[in-house]
Amino acid sequence: MTSWNPSQYLRFGNERLQPVIDLIGRIPLESPGVIYDLGCGTGSGTVILKERWPGAQVTGVDSSESMLERTRTLEADVSWQHSDLNVWEPAAPADLIFSNAVFHWLDDHHALFPRLMSKLAPGGILAVQMPLNWRAPTHRLIAETVRGGPWRGRLEPHLREFPVLEGQKYYDLLSGQASSIDMWETTYYHILEGQDPVVEWTKGSILRPLLDLLEEPEAATFLEMYRSRIAQAYPQQADAKTVLPFRRLFFMAAKS
Repeated sequence: MTSWNPSQYLRFGNERLQPVIDLIGRIPLESPGVIYDLGCGTGSGTVILKERWPGAQVTGVDSSESMLERTRTLEADVSWQHSDLNVWEPAAPADLIFSNAVFHWLDDHHALFPRLMSKLAPGGILAVQMPLNWRAPTHRLIAETVRGGPWRGRLEPHLREFPVLEGQKYYDLLSGQASSIDMWETTYYHILEGQDPVVEWTKGSILRPLLDLLEEPEAATFLEMYRSRIAQAYPQQADAKTVLPFRRLFFMAAKS
């Protein structure tokens, strides 16, 4: 199992939280009673859900104990649940199932999303955000680095190169149980500071499972090869900051 590092992930906490804020702002529910935040991570987005709907019963669900450990420092009237999202079942039909940047880690979306829709109460909403940066240098250069070193045989089976489908595919997966569907894409231009910030960004997310498979000094060698490629793809701006464009897919489906 991947050893997620909350501190590394939160190095860019504000940037990672903005899609959460944007998605919550679009959800057209007045007073949902039961809300689940799937893949809640450190709980920052879960707290915002509770602030938006203070009367709701809000539960944050995650498969990482290290991420959930951070939630214990939060002062919020929220329940936390450790669960494998592949087999997660709600205790009661949900008025809102919310998920930000987690479902690209799960396989078989053709079964996953119809199953999640079936867990909603009538009129409930499934609200999802997933990254769409798979063809960008951040992700493409990971694959190049994996295939360009002695670790290829160990790492290549664990590459997740295109785990998110096109929007039209998700429409078909949702529409059989939905009364309405809203879908959109956003490209965020994250302004990052510091040394090698794009590498630090990916170390907190898509790179983490691969690095877990390498021992030192191989992990350091892998990172140096990746770092040299990334430096060319994302050069510093005139003020020494780095601009990271990042595409994301959003959709909301209301249960019929």
